[in-house]
Formats: sequence, C-alpha cells, structure tokens
Amino acid sequence: MRAKLAKSRVASLNSIRVGDCLKELRKIPDASVDLVFADPPYNLQLAGDLMRPNNTRVDGVDNDWDKFADFSAYDKFCRDWLGECRRILKPDGALWVIGSYHNIFRLGAAIQDLGFWIQNDVIWRKVNPMPNFRGKRFTNAHETLIWAGKTPKSRVTFNYESLKASNDDLQMRSDWLFPICSGPERLKDDGGRKAHPTQKPEALLHRILIGCTNPGDVVLDPFFGTGTTGAVAKRLGRRFIGIERDPDYAKAAEERIAKVQLLPPAANETLPSKRAEPRVPFGTIIELGILEAGTKLFDHRGKFRAEVKADGTLTHDGNQASIHRLGAIVQGKSACNGWTYWHFEADGKLKPIDLLREQAKRQLGLTKRPFIEAAE
Repeated sequence: MRAKLAKSRVASLNSIRVGDCLKELRKIPDASVDLVFADPPYNLQLAGDLMRPNNTRVDGVDNDWDKFADFSAYDKFCRDWLGECRRILKPDGALWVIGSYHNIFRLGAAIQDLGFWIQNDVIWRKVNPMPNFRGKRFTNAHETLIWAGKTPKSRVTFNYESLKASNDDLQMRSDWLFPICSGPERLKDDGGRKAHPTQKPEALLHRILIGCTNPGDVVLDPFFGTGTTGAVAKRLGRRFIGIERDPDYAKAAEERIAKVQLLPPAANETLPSKRAEPRVPFGTIIELGILEAGTKLFDHRGKFRAEVKADGTLTHDGNQASIHRLGAIVQGKSACNGWTYWHFEADGKLKPIDLLREQAKRQLGLTKRPFIEAAE
C-alpha cells in the first residue's frame, strides 16, 4: 500500500490535474507540499458590460467560475480550499494568495481563522493598469498578496540574502513594481483573444519562488489557469502540481510548459541563509588560535578598544562580557551584533571579526553546502 501511495505521489508531480480543485486537493497526501500559490476567483460581482468611452466593450472577467451566489457562498468555498491547502502543506510550508479589494480581505480573515500565520502582505503595483473608464473611483493600480506560514511555529523558507542581492544589496520591500501580463507573454486562443482573463506575469512568480522555495521543492497551484506557476517552477528547478477544472486552460498550460527550458542546476542555487548556517561561537575563534587572548579589537572608527580574553569574552573600561553584550554596553544600547561591530587590525586596516568566523568554518569543514538537484 505504501509503495502504491509513493508511486502515486511521484506521478502527480510536474503534472496538471484536470478537475474540481476541492476534489483534487483531497486526493493529495497530508504534509506533501512545500508552497501553495493560489490565484482564486476574485468574485468581482460585475453587473452588466463595462464599456470604454468609445463605446467598445472591455474584455473583463465575466466567466462563470468567478460568479458566486453571495458572500457566504464565496466564503465557504474559500475556507474549504484553504483548509485543504493547509492540510497538504509540510510543517514548515507556506501559502501565497493573491486578490483584489473585492476578495483579499475576506481571504485574509479566512487565512487567520484557519490557523495560518501571516508573514507579510505584499502590494503588486502595476506599471500599466487598466484605466477606470467610468471615472467614479480611483484607478485600480495594484493587487495584494498574502504570504503566510502553515502555523505560527513554521520555519518558512525565506531566501533573504538572494532577494537582497537581486535588489542591489537593499532589503526587498513589500511593494513590488511589475507590468501586467501583456505582449508575447500573454497567451492567445485560436481567435486571437486572451486565453485567460487573469493571467499573471511570470516576473511575479519568479520573485516568489526565488524568495520562498528552494530547488526541488514542490509548489502547488490549485487554480492553475494557463500555467504561469508551472512554467516558472519548471524553469527554476522546482516541481509543481497544477489543478485546473477548465480543459482548455489546462491544454494551453500543458503546451506552454512543454516549451520551457529548465535552467542548469547551478544557475538555480540561491545564496545561503546566514541564519541557516552552522553556528560558530566567538570562543571557537580563540580555541582554534585564529585570535589570541590579549588581541585588541576596535569599533569601525577605532573609538572603542577592547581586549580579547582566553574564555572568549572581551573587556573594556572595567566591563567584561560577550562580544555582543560589550558592544551594546559601550554604545549605550540594549543589543548589538558583535560580529559586525568589533574589528581586528590586519594589513594596517580594521576588518570585522565576522571574517574570522568564515575562516573557522573552513577549518571545521562547515563550508560545504548540500547540493539539491531538482527532480525531473
């Protein structure tokens, strides 16, 4: 029985399940998915056609899959699929869900009620939003994403260093600027019309998967549409499960993903998280002889000077404490990162002692990162 289950799980990866999202979600084993990205129906509640000033009809979202009897029906639908997504997430798994002002607040309440733990909300600010043709409200130029861990204790994947490096060494903010899906990226049907009315740009999924997954992770999209999640996941060496009830959308997604080329495994490696790296206490630096007792350390300006003791503590002006505590004391602060505050002198320059931690890791054989190759 276990062999059959394992086989079924493997067969479901990198594939599209055509059917109702709730029925298909219930077939997926508990705790088997690393990340869920969901772009559910927005329940736009459109009444009548939307016309441009020149009296041409706007190609908006008026599909049956976006229509619900009332808010109660929509809420039940959302809580049902969100509950299934939470079940199939691994203990440290996470959810991303996107919506507009029509539905994102209802989704947020459901997410919290079901036990997810919200990490951030993110604003996707559109470079080229659709104008407001009626002139009765602000141009709707953004959508909101919610990022949430399965539980408050979930250690969700967050490739902070990679995102910071990609943002010119500035912390990645929660307001993202991307164009809406258009041009060659926008899939068209045989009649030259949009294959799907709410196709998301690949750039959006690229940032999410780079930031919140690792190569080989399993990403599930319960509203797969024309397969943006699957296309980006394949390119970045992540595995995917797509669920889509419309056979035409599923066929377009399958054809699209078949054309995607997987990047070489080395190209998909993210910067290692400093928090995930092996811990090397300052005392180990002394024990390995990288620094000797009696060595003088300084702040980066050379204003404060401390002396290294054999037990790994520092002394300054009658105070003796850890590198962190003494750094806080001399600055009159409650906390301090001693690794970046204290500097040693080498070649006539002051260098942070954090460099010595890297040397210690090499001596201890802790610098090799495990290589994960994405499964085919």
